[in-house]
Amino acid sequence: MSTLPDALSTPATSAAPRLVVMDVDSTLITAEVIELLAARAGSLDAVADITDRAMRGEIDFAASLHQRVATLAGLSTSVFGDVLAEVELTPGAVELVAELDARGWPVALVSGGFVEVVEPLAASLGITRFRANGLEAHDGVLTGQVRGPVIDRAAKAIALREFAAEAGIPLEQTIAIGDGANDLDMLDQAGFGIAFNAKPLVCGQADAVVRGRLDDVLALAPFTLAG
Repeated sequence: MSTLPDALSTPATSAAPRLVVMDVDSTLITAEVIELLAARAGSLDAVADITDRAMRGEIDFAASLHQRVATLAGLSTSVFGDVLAEVELTPGAVELVAELDARGWPVALVSGGFVEVVEPLAASLGITRFRANGLEAHDGVLTGQVRGPVIDRAAKAIALREFAAEAGIPLEQTIAIGDGANDLDMLDQAGFGIAFNAKPLVCGQADAVVRGRLDDVLALAPFTLAG
């Protein structure tokens, strides 16, 4: 497994773009959105414990998601605006997205979080490709149910393949970045998988491990090698 070099290499100059697919919670942003929501529902401690166990791979992600979302029943949908205002981008996230945009490399977000937050977050960064879970609501109130199929680790890998096909980029030219067990299939499917500020299980299975700023990934070979 490769590690982050001490210094940046020469930037990539190849005309052939790569697709970069990123997880959102604890990767693109510093927080777990489900925990920000749970704090407003009075269920933070229970939800944080379930989230941590799921990201370590100790419990099934889909089951954990349903358990956590159930605690949000009764919240007003206005909570999404409050949470979005609280979300902080990971240091280096803006710089990374700007650099990839300058190179003409497509970027996609694939999240086990919620589209109600991911969609406006993506728009703020100029990202048009994203996939995330939806939260069911009735009369402006969350029901505690997930809307549509769960974006679990298998669904994340499928999304990466579909985004690559849509962009006309071979899988071997794709890069995935994530931190939890839910990202493992996506990291394995990609041409190069990066564990960012990740759990030990993920670090042990990724092609590279990066800790610190998100734009530190630009020092890795897929970003610096032409072709």
